[in-house]
Amino acid sequence: MRAVLTWRDKAEQCVYDLAFKPDGTQLILAAGNRLLVYDTSDGTLLQPLKGHKDTVYCVAYAKDGLWSPEQKSVSKHKSSSKITCCSWTNDGQYLALGMFNGIISIRNRNGEEKVKIERPGGSLSPLWSICWNPSREEHNDILAVADWGQKLSFYQLSGKQIGKDRSLNFDPCCLSYFTKGEYILLGGSDKQVSLFTKDGVRLGTVGEQNSWVWTCKVKPDSNYVVVGCQDGTISFYQLIFSTVHGLYKDRYAYRDSMTDVIVQHLITEQKVRIKCKELVKKIAIYKNRLAIQLPEKILIYELYSDDLLDMRYRVKEKIVRKFECNLLVVCADHIILCQEKRLQCLSFSGVKEREWQMESLIRYIKVIGGPPGREGLLVGLKNGQILKIFVDSLFAIILLKQATAVRCLDMSASRNKLAVVDENDTCLVYDIHTKELLFQEPNANSVAWNTQCEDMLCFSGGGYLNIKASTFPVHQQKLQGFVVGYNGSRIFCLHAFSMSAVEVPQSAPMYQYLDRKMFREAYQIACLGVTDTDWRELAMEALEGLEFETAKKERKKRGETNNDLFLADVFSYQGKFHEAAKLYKRSGHENLALDMYTDLRMFEYAKDFLGSGDPKETKVLITKQADWARNINEPKAAVEMYISAGEHGKAIEISGDHGWVDTLIDIARKLDKAEREPLLMCAHYFKKLDNPGYAAETYLKIGDLKSLVHLHVDTQRWDEAFALGEKHPEFKDDIYVPYAQWLAENDRFEEAQKAFHKAGRQGEAVRVLEQLTHNAVVESRFNDAAYYYWMLSMQCLDIAQDPAQKDVMLGKFHHFQHLAELYHGYHAIQRYMEEPFSFHLPETLFNISRFLLHSLTKDTPLGISKVNTLFTLAKQSKALGAYKLARHAYDKLQGLQIPARFQKSIELGSLTIRSKPFQDSEELVPLCYRCSTNNPLLNNLGNVCINCRQPFVFSASSYEVLHLVEFSLEEGITDEEAVSLIDLEAPRHKREDKWQEIATNTSQTLKLDETLDSMGDDDPFTAKLSFEQGGLEFVPVVVNRSVLRSMSRRDVLIKRWPPPLRWQYFRSLLPDASITMCPSCFQMFHSEDYELLVLQHTCCPYCRRRIDDPSP
Repeated sequence: MRAVLTWRDKAEQCVYDLAFKPDGTQLILAAGNRLLVYDTSDGTLLQPLKGHKDTVYCVAYAKDGLWSPEQKSVSKHKSSSKITCCSWTNDGQYLALGMFNGIISIRNRNGEEKVKIERPGGSLSPLWSICWNPSREEHNDILAVADWGQKLSFYQLSGKQIGKDRSLNFDPCCLSYFTKGEYILLGGSDKQVSLFTKDGVRLGTVGEQNSWVWTCKVKPDSNYVVVGCQDGTISFYQLIFSTVHGLYKDRYAYRDSMTDVIVQHLITEQKVRIKCKELVKKIAIYKNRLAIQLPEKILIYELYSDDLLDMRYRVKEKIVRKFECNLLVVCADHIILCQEKRLQCLSFSGVKEREWQMESLIRYIKVIGGPPGREGLLVGLKNGQILKIFVDSLFAIILLKQATAVRCLDMSASRNKLAVVDENDTCLVYDIHTKELLFQEPNANSVAWNTQCEDMLCFSGGGYLNIKASTFPVHQQKLQGFVVGYNGSRIFCLHAFSMSAVEVPQSAPMYQYLDRKMFREAYQIACLGVTDTDWRELAMEALEGLEFETAKKERKKRGETNNDLFLADVFSYQGKFHEAAKLYKRSGHENLALDMYTDLRMFEYAKDFLGSGDPKETKVLITKQADWARNINEPKAAVEMYISAGEHGKAIEISGDHGWVDTLIDIARKLDKAEREPLLMCAHYFKKLDNPGYAAETYLKIGDLKSLVHLHVDTQRWDEAFALGEKHPEFKDDIYVPYAQWLAENDRFEEAQKAFHKAGRQGEAVRVLEQLTHNAVVESRFNDAAYYYWMLSMQCLDIAQDPAQKDVMLGKFHHFQHLAELYHGYHAIQRYMEEPFSFHLPETLFNISRFLLHSLTKDTPLGISKVNTLFTLAKQSKALGAYKLARHAYDKLQGLQIPARFQKSIELGSLTIRSKPFQDSEELVPLCYRCSTNNPLLNNLGNVCINCRQPFVFSASSYEVLHLVEFSLEEGITDEEAVSLIDLEAPRHKREDKWQEIATNTSQTLKLDETLDSMGDDDPFTAKLSFEQGGLEFVPVVVNRSVLRSMSRRDVLIKRWPPPLRWQYFRSLLPDASITMCPSCFQMFHSEDYELLVLQHTCCPYCRRRIDDPSP
């Protein structure tokens, strides 16, 4: 038994209980005060369920309801102690209660106590887990009990204990059965889950954990196990039970229920069970000997008698020693242990008699017979060496050496040939004496010689059984599993966990010998097992070949003594058909006359020999007549005959090949929807003949929606495909991927990108966007480039939800967001430089060029010109009075390569700017709204404040610095909580409260009270804006709950980024100046600018979200 971890997750609190949905698709578990629902296939958390205010200790799925139909309310009963666990019997008639004082109370449905079981440990051994065996095959209800006296016990419904208590050596916290009751899971203080048989025999460990195991359950009708621990770990394992077995000729021994051995006679199908009551590790069988390896000993059994059908075994010897071995082989007087490269020969008393050391790992070992005490072993090694070893000899005989490792071996009955399957799945056959390779065949995983025929072997592989006779070509037929033996016409095949004997007619090899006129060899093959028809063919071929002895043997073998029948065969070969038919009829073989006339296409005569109007024979005759009509090129008649005979497939094939659509639709509409194959043929021909409507009708009739989707896609009927996809989302990929490819082929790239994204093909969607972006930059469509880069960034953010790609994708997201902002701004610069009239105000161009200059501190992206940026900055700076900045821009331009058309303008500007004062207009100086510092127009730090390092927030249209300050949440405050606190809008103290009005009968007085705390009027957020002056590091504004509560919702803008990004919060310091944020791209605008741009473009100027689009 081996446990493989399928998936693992970690809850925040202890997992006390869990339960599977009855169909096994979902898992629900109790973790703290929450219930978590998981998809069992991949461990995806489907949804957390809230509602409990306290810890949840138990969960269960409803199956039959909560109460019995007779009761209208819950009945309550007192117990003598705290109840810690309970379990219903399979029929729901009795409930077992486990109590803290060690007592088990079994009650009926009315709550009346029927049985009381007092455990020896009493209150010192509280019961922590009990469970009834769910098996329907058990004659009695069996209750498994685990207590903190570290004991496992079993009881009948009557209260009688079954067997003795079994010591556990740990405190059990959970106990559960497999669905059919064959195994038990136990977990607890030993921090692991152990697997036991239903009788309490420990088999092994399922999975070791880091804390106590509080619960473990088995997925219904499967070998999957889930474990819940104290530290919140949830582990999902698959249990793999390996096959332990042995085979000798027609006796097959295999492990059952991990502790039993079943010996099966493959011919008589008799079985005998040997109960070992311990874990069975290895099994070996040879003649009348059976060896079973247990954890601490090896048992050797023998048959009671020499009868070949005897199935009674008795213990012959016991070797009470622990052995570690890879393979186990038993002989008449010895057992052979294989340990890596070493073979050990032990007597039945456990004495080591001989040992052989090999050059390489032993991959295969088999007993090939011999006298008792002198048996021969066939051994295959990983280095390709094949040896023969006699158990009474110290020396190994090398039979041959090949280049590839050995997987399987077998020797022919006469010991003259050796068949080997190597690691490349090739079957190689050698002559043992000459070492010559006789032939080889591919696709083999096991091989076996026929024990009754020297020249026949079979091998399996790739889902096929291959039979090879002599040097003839291989005959194949479908077969699942591994071939392990070949005796006469029976092939022994192991598939999954079951061994079966398959009767294989030897017709194919017999006909191979007949083709070579090797009649005696063909007769030997026929004796192994062929059909009556094959015997008859052998006789006819022998007669034609003048091999009378073989023909005579064939007639005797079939028991034929009727001379009329033999004479009829002679007349038929001589062409005297009517005389032959009379003799066939007289000898009682009218069917042979029918076959003769049918083969001769004499259908009218054949009808006279139809047995009493048998519909089956009539159908066969009509089918053959239709075949004849088809061969003589009368397809219409053939179709009608095939339809009347029920051979719709052939009728459809002819109609389709001739393009008879009307005939096809008549056939399709008359066929029942259960006749899937002919209907699929009709649909195929409808598609081929360009009739998609009829094809769709046929697919709908049989309910083949996938083929219907492919039909709509192949015929580019996209509306029908989309409508079908809306009803059946599982076909989304089959529709949108081809649709996206079709759009791309038709130069509709943006739509193609969205279709790829909708289909979940993120890679293709990103590649299309990258190509679109590159094209836009090359063609100087910088507004489009900005839009595509923004889309790229959002797709990267979507992919970043995968933990494996999170870091890489987040880096790309920020990079593409930055490029989108650059190209969006540069679009205005490029239009200003290329077009005769400017669409932007000088202040806007001035701000954009400053923004770009501060952003292009390192590499300059493709398409963005520093010359254009600096030239725009110089001209607009000069026009707005920023002469110092203009002079700097002209100086920078002198060091760049300037296009000829700008050369004179720049030189003239450089000269004229010298006449202006070396200073900038104070009206243009940007203000930091956090620290109120005036920043220089030329900032070496970039787009951040030189004093507090607070990043500036720009308008995406005018690129002015907006009156916003970003702030962060104090640790422990979630986004949802922050929004709810802001929405509270707690009332603020106003300065007007300091004025007090005093009214009397004769006067009214207004008094200013200066004693009130002046700080009480201040905004708490403003106090958070303080920082250490001149600090080199940026210190973000962090707010607590009280500050959030004091904020007004209309003053706060929130960028609600999807995971894994955190939300960003901005506080407006000038609430009267309205700012609008696009809910899709989160770009900020002055509200008036945004409304004007939306009216112009009917969409957001940055992300192109349409105003009528309700989605964010």
